[in-house]
Amino acid sequence: MKKSAARFWLLIFYFFNMSYTPNSSRYSKMEYRRCGNSGLKLSAISLGLWHNFGHVDQLENCSNILKLAFDNGITHFDLANNYGPPPGSAEENFGRLLKRNFSGYRDEMIISTKAGYTMWEGPYGDWGSKKYLVSSLDQSLKRMNLSYVDIFYHHRPDPETPIEETMSALDLIVRQGKALYVGISNYKPAEAAQAIQILKELGTPCLIHQPKYSMYERWIEDGLLDLLGNEGVGCIPFSPLAQGMLTDKYLKGIPSGSRAAKAHGFLKAEQVTPEKINQLQQLNALAAERGQKLAQMALSWILRDRRITSVLVGASRPEQLADSLKCLDNITFSQAELDKIDRIL
Repeated sequence: MKKSAARFWLLIFYFFNMSYTPNSSRYSKMEYRRCGNSGLKLSAISLGLWHNFGHVDQLENCSNILKLAFDNGITHFDLANNYGPPPGSAEENFGRLLKRNFSGYRDEMIISTKAGYTMWEGPYGDWGSKKYLVSSLDQSLKRMNLSYVDIFYHHRPDPETPIEETMSALDLIVRQGKALYVGISNYKPAEAAQAIQILKELGTPCLIHQPKYSMYERWIEDGLLDLLGNEGVGCIPFSPLAQGMLTDKYLKGIPSGSRAAKAHGFLKAEQVTPEKINQLQQLNALAAERGQKLAQMALSWILRDRRITSVLVGASRPEQLADSLKCLDNITFSQAELDKIDRIL
């Protein structure tokens, strides 16, 4: 009897600690924007799982970040086959947490994944062949324990595979019911125009484009944004904080433990120059005048353009995500503020 009673209370303890009830007012906290000419709306802030959701990270911290996101109206969760580390582990962890905490809320979520970078050895584990894309998505669905994803992206253009083959693979995946929509990522304007046209002819319109975009990296302003707006394709930028540079971390140099201080990081120490630090200090002063932190202003600056459907943010802890969400409090810029940002940069 004692063992049965102990087992009973252990199950009760487990149930109450694992159960999760979302905030009932979550949808009133978020702006939702229509994705191009489609019927789909995305939360203005989307959560990217590029970093901090791999097997090297604490699963409970991942869980707390996802709960905070959903409680605040974030409905779009963005993954890729190679996110981790190790590759594939972000999808595995997301799948575990989806089953544990969100199993009753799948229909309230937009879940996306991608393929285009190296996932396994040999000629079929990279780039943009039909063989790779179909196989990769099958693996992703198994890792997340899903029957379909809402959006499947080709992660980068393939210089060797005919674009017609890559786009026909995306079309096939939708017809197979493994994805509801498809998108492209890291495509330059000419490549994007070609992909959009092919998908249109195939009858599976391109829903969205995911490019790199920030105050420091503005290449999409040279034709791509106009193309997407004219073609009715959504836009969801990644790296909006320039790998963390557009935060208050680097106002006085490179702090220990930051991305720029790590040899394997995407942000290199040599990029944080005295000139950049001076620019960041000026931008930070302008953000303060707007009642924002620098990172919040950088996110607001992207969302000011209505051609932007959503902006992808990452988070290493719940508090960081809560801080980013405050960018929605002020996404309006005066022309004088925009001119000042351009002069600073």
